[in-house]
Amino acid sequence: MAISDLKTDKGVKDLNAYLAERSYVEGWQPSQADVAVLEALGKAPSAANPHVLRWYNHIKSYDLKVLPGEKKAPSILGSSATPTASSAAKPADDDDVDLFGSDEEEDAEAAKIREERVKAYAEKKSKKPSVIAKSSIVIDVKPWDDETDMKQMEELVRSISMDGLFWGASKLVPVGFGIKKLQIMCIVEDEKVSVDLLIEKIQEFEDVVQSVDIAAFNKI
Repeated sequence: MAISDLKTDKGVKDLNAYLAERSYVEGWQPSQADVAVLEALGKAPSAANPHVLRWYNHIKSYDLKVLPGEKKAPSILGSSATPTASSAAKPADDDDVDLFGSDEEEDAEAAKIREERVKAYAEKKSKKPSVIAKSSIVIDVKPWDDETDMKQMEELVRSISMDGLFWGASKLVPVGFGIKKLQIMCIVEDEKVSVDLLIEKIQEFEDVVQSVDIAAFNKI
């Protein structure tokens, strides 16, 4: 059977009838002949042509570039229309018959679809919130002796304010000889807070602070 222009409804119906008893356009395996017809079809067929739709989805699942054969119009593609008197008098020129439609129009449409998808992806990605890297830190602050006002020490430590620094729970931990150290937790945003700078700021309270150590450091 001859199949007319696949850009028309009749051409798609002809192809549907052709594929009713076949898995591929030519032979028993997918080939470049299937790719040629796929490109001639241009878009997915509707459910009104189930055999074409089945074949279309099957061929699209392959890497089209590696299929064997030569990509050219198969012999099944031809004109099923009744020739007019003028066309019967003059043999049809292959250059005048465009069974596959315009490649330029198809390329332009594919480029437009590709551009729209890229734009949609970029917009979606721009709306996705970025992940802020944070760390959980436990700091040991040791006083000079057992006479240090630990409440004052904690107030001084908590008075340190930095963008991306959030103070948490604290407790006093015995270290011996009646001396207790302040153990305080904080959350920091890694890009905004330098841990070394934070330690330096705590050590500036040298009247009450003897030393500062990092007891625990965990990425969140």
